[in-house]
Formats: sequence, structure tokens, C-alpha cells
Amino acid sequence: MSEIVAEASIDAFHRGRFFLVQPRQDGHRAGMDAMVLAAAAPSPFDGLVADLGSGAGGAAFAVLARCPRARAQLVEREPAMADFARRTIEFDANANLAARASLLVADVSLSGRARIAAGLADRSVDFAIMNPPFNEARDRQTPDALKKAAHVMEDGLLERWIRTAAAIVRPSGALALIARPQSLADILQAMPGRFGGLEVRAIHPRPRSAAIRVVVRGRRGSRKALSLVAPLFLHEADGEGFSAEADAICNGRASLFGD
Repeated sequence: MSEIVAEASIDAFHRGRFFLVQPRQDGHRAGMDAMVLAAAAPSPFDGLVADLGSGAGGAAFAVLARCPRARAQLVEREPAMADFARRTIEFDANANLAARASLLVADVSLSGRARIAAGLADRSVDFAIMNPPFNEARDRQTPDALKKAAHVMEDGLLERWIRTAAAIVRPSGALALIARPQSLADILQAMPGRFGGLEVRAIHPRPRSAAIRVVVRGRRGSRKALSLVAPLFLHEADGEGFSAEADAICNGRASLFGD
């Protein structure tokens, strides 16, 4: 256990199949975005997934919980958040999943020799997933330095994260990321020569409402054309509970792309 001490909460996900040790106030807390992102991994996935910018490890553990033969590497730059990831791995109730998880404290935006020296080796993982910072600098910003680091996108950061994913994913491996719809143009611009066969699924609160997130998945070396997958509606037209499909996806009983 690290000597970094912070007030934490223990939060259950996938209806108690795993738990996250998360900051109660300061720092990023995992939620729906992490669960939806994790669902982009195919259900039969049995390789190594790198959760880039993992925070406390929500997306990585969601993959491990749904894919019993998968392994996960949690990659987090901020020491305080990396400590929460470490505490999540060491949490007793996660023991059945934690044997397949590891933690790397590293900056995803590094390149070349600096990236390799940090432990992000070329062609070392089968699948990369990421929820990069997507608030723009002009958006209202939190005074919490950890939340700001997790939420605010610096110029060129998205391209650097995708570049890193392309370097560490093995041939025929895949990348999935979740972002705001306004980032879609930048995502598509960064993909050519790195990932092809792109699948885009928009996430809407309800039918007839604007999308609040997009998930983009691509594969190294694929020459398939881009496809727009049917949108996911989190709620029915009336009512506050999850739709049946969203509930299955967010609780680890279905994959986002149906595979």
C-alpha cells in the first residue's frame, strides 16, 4: 500500500462483481463513461487490455469482470490517482480479478524512447481503451488539480494519446475510446495510418435527444470502411431508469458493439 493517503470511498460496480477504491472528493471518480468504454471490448476477449489514463481502474476492472480470460494493465500518470488504482487492485473483494491486473505509473502522452522507457513498449498489448480528458480549456474548470488533469484537454493531447495507442497495440489489435461528440472530428483526423475499420456508436440520454458521448473503435491494419452503429439510448422516452440495453451494457452483461 502506498504512503499517499486520501479520503476514499468503496464503490460497487457490475452489481457487486468488483469494487473501486476512489477519491471521495478530490480527483476523478469513475462512472457510466468507464462502464460504457469497457463494454467496447468483445465479450470473448482474452488478451491484454491497456486502460490508458485508468484513474482508479474502473474500465479495466469492468473488462476483467466481463471477460474471464482477459488481463489488464492500468496506466495512470498522476501519483495520487495511481495510488487509488493500486488500492483497487489490493482490495480484498477484488482478489478474484486482481490476479489478472497490473499497474504502470506513466504518462500516456510520452513518445518515442521516453514512452518506451516509461514502460509503454511497442506492440505490447492487444487492446487499448481510453477516456482521455475532453473538456476544452475554455470550459468552466474545477479548482481540483486532480480533476483538472483528468478532465481538461491540452492542445494536441488527443492526437498524442492515439499515437501512443497505435504504438503499443500489436498488429491486428484494437483501440476504443469514449469522448464528447464535438471531439469526433479530431478523433477521425488522428486515426488514418493508425487504426482503420472504425465503428462509431453515439450515446444519447433518450430518443430524440442529442448525443452526449461517442465511442469509437478501430483496428490496426484494417481497411474496412467506417461504420455508424445504431445509437445507444440510456433511458426510454419516459422514466429515469436505464433502458434494458443500457443496463446490460453498464452492468457487464453485454458488449457495446454486440460481439
